[in-house]
Amino acid sequence: MDDLPEKLTRGDRRALARAITLVESTRPDHRARAIDLLAALPPRQALRIGLSGTPGVGKSTFIEAFGLMLTGQGLRVAVLAVDPSSARSGGSILGDKTRMEHLSREPRAFIRPSPSRAELGGVARRTRETVRLCEAAGFDVVLVETVGVGQSETLVADMTDLFVLLLAPAGGDELQGVKRGIMEMADLILVNKADGELRATAMRTVADYAGALRLLRKRPQDPPGFPKALPVSAVEGQGLEGAWAEMQALVDWRREHGHFDRHRAEQAQSWFLAEVRAGLLARLSQEPAATLLQTLGAEVAMGHADPVAAAAEMLDSLR
Repeated sequence: MDDLPEKLTRGDRRALARAITLVESTRPDHRARAIDLLAALPPRQALRIGLSGTPGVGKSTFIEAFGLMLTGQGLRVAVLAVDPSSARSGGSILGDKTRMEHLSREPRAFIRPSPSRAELGGVARRTRETVRLCEAAGFDVVLVETVGVGQSETLVADMTDLFVLLLAPAGGDELQGVKRGIMEMADLILVNKADGELRATAMRTVADYAGALRLLRKRPQDPPGFPKALPVSAVEGQGLEGAWAEMQALVDWRREHGHFDRHRAEQAQSWFLAEVRAGLLARLSQEPAATLLQTLGAEVAMGHADPVAAAAEMLDSLR
């Protein structure tokens, strides 16, 4: 393990895989090593892109086509695919890597499926740290694919530079397909499957969402015209270069106006607070806090203690 930071920063793929396994481990000794590893990494930056979407929209197909386009331009691309977890084993169910057959064989690409392990927000517990490892390994673009669909998938926006929402045409009431909460977080809405018989429907869907986006409150980090909706076809590769150009234009504008660095600073602070909260929760599972927590919980359940007062007593015990 002593040479892991050096191998990782040289771009060694096996070292990167080992490092991700290390930071995802729940063993206390592994956790201590992971903290030391993260502290030893150089401050490199990649473009972080979060991607979410409704079921059946073709996220894996889009990521493979988009990733191949980027690697074709000489960029190194890391894909962090967060899958729903098995209730029995805790492992990934979908296994996105098997559905990105061509991209997984691309030397400039790295795909890592990770189980969500019942974490909310559509991301895994250690996704932030995994992104940091991929940046240290020299990747230019890091794609974070969420579990998908729902209002809780907005946490990925707090750890990426761009949040892309992928939607499908002909989904019934288009504007009910995704609610306002997640639309407000999106920088780009891409309507996939804009090909063949669905092309006309896709263009109408793009127009519907473009109109809806104009009704949302203007965000200070957006230049004129953003957020916007665009049609793409992952199967035919249409619209991918245009979407990439829009992403680059948005990032360049944010860098020029100081929003990019400010957002990264806010993300770092959010990461810090998340680790503090997780650490406090972990202390509750250790003795003597665990015994007191169980005792107070039983008293509250029997009506012998007020929930607010019991919670205050529990927190006082942690001082």
